[in-house]
Amino acid sequence: MTRIPAGIGHRICSHAVAWVTALMLAVAMVCIPQAVAMDDGTATDAVTVDINTATAPVTAQSGYHLTLDITNPTDHALPAGTVTLSTNVHYTFISRTDIQQWAQDEVGIPTPQVLAEVQTPEIAPGGTATIAIDVDADNAVLTSIAEWGPKPLRVDFHTDGTSVETHTFLTRSAEGLNGAATPALNVTVALPLSSTQWQVDTDDLTTLLTDDADADSDVISLSKTGEAQVKEQTQLLNNHPGVQVVADPTYLDAMRMPIRSSAIMQPAGFDITAYAAADTGRYDRTGIRAEDWNAATALAQYRQALGDDEAELDAVAWQGSASWTQQALTTAKRQGYDTVVATSDFSDMSLGIVRTDTTVVPTDAGDVTVLAAQPVLSGLAQGQATSQTATAERTAGGRLARFVAQSAFYQMEQPYTERNLLICLDSSTDTATLDALLSAIEQSPWLQMTDLHTLMSATPSATGQDALLAVPDGNGAGQAVSERFTPALDALGNANDVVIRFRDSVLTDAQEESMKASGDTQALARQDADSVTHRSEDTTAWVNQLLAVNRRCALHALSYNATADSATLAGPQTIAETLSNAVRITPIESLNVVSETANMPVTVSNALPYPVRVQISATTDSMTIVTSRLVDVVVPPTSEEQTTLAIRVSTSGTANAQLTLLDREGNAFGAAQSTTITSALQISDMSGFIIIVCAVLLGIAGLWRQFHRVKDPDE
Repeated sequence: MTRIPAGIGHRICSHAVAWVTALMLAVAMVCIPQAVAMDDGTATDAVTVDINTATAPVTAQSGYHLTLDITNPTDHALPAGTVTLSTNVHYTFISRTDIQQWAQDEVGIPTPQVLAEVQTPEIAPGGTATIAIDVDADNAVLTSIAEWGPKPLRVDFHTDGTSVETHTFLTRSAEGLNGAATPALNVTVALPLSSTQWQVDTDDLTTLLTDDADADSDVISLSKTGEAQVKEQTQLLNNHPGVQVVADPTYLDAMRMPIRSSAIMQPAGFDITAYAAADTGRYDRTGIRAEDWNAATALAQYRQALGDDEAELDAVAWQGSASWTQQALTTAKRQGYDTVVATSDFSDMSLGIVRTDTTVVPTDAGDVTVLAAQPVLSGLAQGQATSQTATAERTAGGRLARFVAQSAFYQMEQPYTERNLLICLDSSTDTATLDALLSAIEQSPWLQMTDLHTLMSATPSATGQDALLAVPDGNGAGQAVSERFTPALDALGNANDVVIRFRDSVLTDAQEESMKASGDTQALARQDADSVTHRSEDTTAWVNQLLAVNRRCALHALSYNATADSATLAGPQTIAETLSNAVRITPIESLNVVSETANMPVTVSNALPYPVRVQISATTDSMTIVTSRLVDVVVPPTSEEQTTLAIRVSTSGTANAQLTLLDREGNAFGAAQSTTITSALQISDMSGFIIIVCAVLLGIAGLWRQFHRVKDPDE
């Protein structure tokens, strides 16, 4: 055997390593840019195919109809191409994993049957083409489907240099097919009827703040958008009477004709789960009381909305932005809610099958029945894709196709097991999307819509200790809630503090101060004596109205579906700003002082419909020109009062005087005023007389000396 010298062998190994390294770098240079381009293209400039509408479900007479949007975000035109629909009429999805992987393009299910193929036009840069595909009912592929249920549907768009594929579902109903009928799957479709379209009527609020409006005055109402939403929702629910409405009673009260409801939720949709997860002391500072959102108040508001003092309806607490933790369930129970709806975090999907997800959870306040929404169907119904990679579910049409397919799969996996699934809708979803979804449910023979009472009466899937295992632990919920509600809580708390402060330390009793219109000459001069006469003699009722407005605004601003910039925040902020600026010092012109003492007139105006008792604090920046430090003043309602501040001057000069309003606790409020005091002492007081006397005495002494001095001989 020939030996290779060590040096040569080392060089050969080095060359080999170098070649291998170079090859790996070359592969990396080729692959990495492609991967980056793919990622970038997918995120920014990839051609997309989105489903607008699709037939769901497919019957013997319906045919199949699909509309697509092909979008070209690139900077070059997309040549004419083709869209091909293909399916597998013999394939049956066997598991939830199977159906999810198809939606995410993670499984290679063959689709040999071509359902349709259409030509697409050239698409300009940045343009979108809408493609309509219509397949007749007698199409050979459709008629060859022998079993009902979801089938894989592949949508392929191909043109020169571009190929896009998306996966969706074609769901065939059992109508017109041979086969034994199986019991329908019960579903309860619940719509939380509430609104974010609330507004504060600034005119009514101004009247309340300045004219002591009637106690029944309502400054919170629906906006024009909210009123239009009511009309759309009314029409929607009239067309789909099977929907179970869980209504916010304040929303019903704002309607001219309240919508029929199956249950009522907490007033204003107050977020109970957020309240239970946060520092309740911050909620207390906003003025919200426990009785403002309990079940008894909800029922009272419902009766008011209907105008029927005997009306009865179940009160069901709707989940907010946090989970139904043990603490949240206990809070709801103590507020009178025996049943709650869990829209998330409560259903256990690890069991492998869907079931009636009703749980009776024991709490320190008693048992609470939790109605848990089916996560997949409810998520799709609320506009949420099952996965970011399920490209067909980017649109409402694609999500609807998946919803129908998924519900059919759930029925097929256990066709003879009695179950009742809760599907929760979202009231903010546009009515056209909801109408399409509800129509699909009603046209799906494997689904049977049931009422809320049936679901509430169903045998629970877990009770006692077993039920406690299903309760979320709530870790991290407090932080998430804090981030969402902290700005609103702070703003509402600060505004409510102003009202409380004015009640306790600024406003004063009209009778005590003898401010009746008969003795108020300013009121008579303004010709509003009649208005003053009919006002309450104390401020209690009026302040309670302001606090009630604050509470109502706070309830809506802290609703489970409220936004951070809720319009209802404007109500308490306007009240606080108006109160803070209603009592003020009239600007003072510069003052000239020509003596040791003087009086500075100060006028305080009061725009409120009740008298105020305040103090004026005055300070100067000079030790030689000073003013009175504090002066009390009582200002009648909607008028002004003048008082004086004593000024003492010890020398000529200039000083700046700062005037501030203080409440009875000595706290400053409102805008401060400043003025300039200029002193030019003249001989017009006792010091002047003393100077004159001294001058006369000195003159007399000078004359006496002049006449009595010994003259010089030469003089």
